[in-house]
Amino acid sequence: MEVVGIVVATDVWEIEIISRQSLKMRRNNNKTMRRGPVKGRRRGDNQMISHPPQLPSYGITRDVRMRFAANAAFAGAITFQNLLDTVLVETGATTGVDLYQAVRLNSVEVWGIAALGTPATALVIFDGAVVGASGDQKTHTDTSMGVEPAHVKARPDPLTQAGQFQPSANNTAFFLECPSGSVVDVSLTFRQPVNGAAVAAQNNLVGGTAGVIAYRGLDGKAAASTSLPVQGVLSSA
Repeated sequence: MEVVGIVVATDVWEIEIISRQSLKMRRNNNKTMRRGPVKGRRRGDNQMISHPPQLPSYGITRDVRMRFAANAAFAGAITFQNLLDTVLVETGATTGVDLYQAVRLNSVEVWGIAALGTPATALVIFDGAVVGASGDQKTHTDTSMGVEPAHVKARPDPLTQAGQFQPSANNTAFFLECPSGSVVDVSLTFRQPVNGAAVAAQNNLVGGTAGVIAYRGLDGKAAASTSLPVQGVLSSA
């Protein structure tokens, strides 16, 4: 037997002669302890089962970028009711309800086409003109001449009314001014809360069919009379 190590006990002076074989066994045991539990045992087998996790809202939230093209010069207010009326469910020939019950405005981008020799101006304001409504009171505007369009991209401050979810109401979301032929992109976040109720469209539809999802102009008017018809859709109301 070959002596390879000496261990001194703490309470009794005792010499233990360790063989190479027993030392190897101890080393193997130490490796097993460092590796953790034996394979096949799942972590948490002996732990208390947690309660079910908290659920998020069942409400539907949808981000969308909508495009409109001005068929005439436009200068006026776009309300939250107008924004929600852009996506409808037709309930009859002249009636419809909003698909969503709340909306948040993320950005407005305008390209104002310029006629030769005539300046074109695009303008967006989040003014909060209604008492009790807040806006950043900033004017976002650009003027161009010749072949290059006037271009404006504006975002509402997140702490203003336009930057937060709003129900269907006649309050102004933003003021828009653009020449005929302009392209207007509006980025919105729609929300359908679990306790929401369908809200009727502000203006009558034309030739609606019950159950059809349709889109309408940014100004809230029917497809036949809007100054800002929606682009890239098959059904407009």
